[in-house]
Amino acid sequence: MPESRFDDVVHPPTRLRICGLLRPLEEMDFAVLRDTLGISDATLSKQLKILAEAGYVRLAKTTSPARRDARRITWVALTPAGRKSFDAHVLALQEIAGTVSVRPE
Repeated sequence: MPESRFDDVVHPPTRLRICGLLRPLEEMDFAVLRDTLGISDATLSKQLKILAEAGYVRLAKTTSPARRDARRITWVALTPAGRKSFDAHVLALQEIAGTVSVRPE
């Protein structure tokens, strides 16, 4: 079980939702993530930049085999550090909400 730790990088609602959506997946297409969250490209890009700078997400661009133009698909994935931080943050929120017992130190 992860150590409980409140994380100011993960906590803002949009970043928390991004991490929550990515947590069970290997990776997700930027456009799918944007549409699922119902936010703009610019908003998602800004939030992903913050998560990437913290080492919590990895971005990878690939060409689309279904397209003949030069457009590329951006794939977003949580890093192991991102998964660990998200899990620890969720545990901290559960402790704050009183839904899990706080472990003795």
